[in-house]
This record gives sequence, structure tokens and C-alpha cells, in this order.
Amino acid sequence: MPDIQLPDGSHRQFAEPVTGLTLARTIGSGLARAAIAMRVNGILKDLSAVLDQDAEVAIVTRDSADGLEVIRHSTAHLLAQAVQSLYPEAQVTIGPVIDNGFYYDFAFPRGFTPEDLEAIEARMHALVKENLPVQREMLSREDALALFEKMGEDYKVEIIRAIPQGEPLSLYRQGDFVDLCRGPHVPSTGVLGAFKLQRVAGAYWRGDSRNPMLQRIYGTAWAQQKDLDAYLQQLAEAEKRDHRRIGTELELFSIQEDAGGGLVFWHPMGSRVRRVIEDFWRAAHVEAGYDLLYTPHIAHEQLWYTSGHKDFYSESMFDPMQDEGQPY
Repeated sequence: MPDIQLPDGSHRQFAEPVTGLTLARTIGSGLARAAIAMRVNGILKDLSAVLDQDAEVAIVTRDSADGLEVIRHSTAHLLAQAVQSLYPEAQVTIGPVIDNGFYYDFAFPRGFTPEDLEAIEARMHALVKENLPVQREMLSREDALALFEKMGEDYKVEIIRAIPQGEPLSLYRQGDFVDLCRGPHVPSTGVLGAFKLQRVAGAYWRGDSRNPMLQRIYGTAWAQQKDLDAYLQQLAEAEKRDHRRIGTELELFSIQEDAGGGLVFWHPMGSRVRRVIEDFWRAAHVEAGYDLLYTPHIAHEQLWYTSGHKDFYSESMFDPMQDEGQPY
């Protein structure tokens, strides 16, 4: 007889194990309709998870922070399903939640085009209308390897092999799509719908330039259409004020890809603006009692060990220059 304590301190007792959805229905029909997941003793789980022991449980709705994370994670799976239904040769890799949305990386022989994104997004909306149940399954490591090897999903096989022995593995099915994932996810694809695919970028597998280049599709997802519309409007307004576009139009600066992405070349007009700002900066500091000083642009490598940079950030740092056998 599981005794379930709710966030308000009240209790629900059951004569037999129940799912999170059943619990939500005992609280109220409105909550059951809005529910998409639950927290059990602080751990986020599917609504279909069985409650067979005493626990503290909070029902997660689509409008909560937890709910939004589940929606975005599930939309990443929806994206992967749509891609593989349109392009069966595409292999799936990983699809995490990020700020304001999600992405999914695919091994695909060519770059996705804007037309591809339109087709993929349309397919995603079609899968939402099908309202496919999203079901969780537990597999042994051996069975999971056999399944994804048979599917030809080389990247998933590599992920599974990196998981320690004995750690439980779960996968999620929706229609004919299956993906390795911890979850949780929404109960069905019909819960989703307020999303927009935004752009495509290249990304190395596991962030290592020695590995194959993958195709990364970015998207945004929200609890409701009005939230998506507001976010897209915000992006449109930000685009109008994008310093990169305005700076180019006013001939203040340019970014030359031959020199490297993000490296700025200041034009005469931009240099005047920059000089005025720098002069103001210097004058304000002197007036406030500060002294100005100048340091070298480079230093001996040992200094970066002292600062901790070499121990913690060496992968993001440039290799040292050598001068008379000394690294700088």
C-alpha cells in the first residue's frame, strides 16, 4: 500500500501500485490533463512510472520549469524521428536540451538545406497529430548493443559501450522510432507542437576535430504556442538590433573569414568610434583615481600553471610558442 505525500503535505494511499498518471487523476482531472511527468523523491520520472513504495511525489505540468525541460527533450526525439522517417540513411547521435530549446546531431552524407528543415518540421507536426504513445523499455547492455548494431546505429553502439557494466539502460519508442535515452519524456507526441527548427551547423562527434563532422539541427520548443510566438518575436526584434549587421551596414567593421571567424577588422569609421570610447574609458578611470598600466600579450607557460589555466582549460588554449626552447 504505497503512501504518497504531495507537495502540500497531504497524502494519498493506494491498495496497490499506481502510475503517476493515476495519481494525478485522483488529485483532479485538470491536473491529469496538464501533467506530463512527475518528481519522485526529487527525481524526474515518466508519468507511466509505477509508484509501489512510499514516496514524496510532485506532478509536473507543461507550464513548469521541469515540464519545459521534458517538452524540449521530447521534441529533440521528435526531430530525430522525423529526420529518420524522411532520410532513413541518417544516423542519430545525441540530442540534449539547451537554453530555450534543443539540438540533435546526425551523421548524414550531406548538409541539411533550408528546404530540408521545412520538410522535417512539417513531418514533426504530422507526428504530433498521430499522437503516438511514448513508451520506456529497460534493456540489458548486451541486448541494447545487439539492437542498435542491427539498426546500423554506430554512434549509439559507441555510446553504449562507454556506459559502465551493470548500469541499467533504457530506451524510448514512439511509433517505429527507437532511441537510447534516460528520459523522462512526455506521454505521447500529441503533447508537443509549439516548436520551430532554427538552423543547421556542423559539429564534430564528441567535440573532437579528429572525429567525423556531424549535422546539428537546432530548434526551440515551448509549453504553448503563445510562448513560442513571443520568443520568435523577441528574436526578430534582436535581429533588427544585431551589432554584426548594423556594424557592417554602417561600414564600422567587417569579419573576414579568410582570417578566421569572429575576428574583427575595424574600418576608418569604426576606428573613430572605438577611439572615442577608449578615450572616454581612460579618462573615466584616471578621474576615479586609477593608474593605467600595460602587461605583455604573452607570458611563460609556467605562469598559466600557477593561474590554474593549464590544468583546467588547456584543451581550449592555443598551443605555446617556442622561443629558444622555452614555451610561451
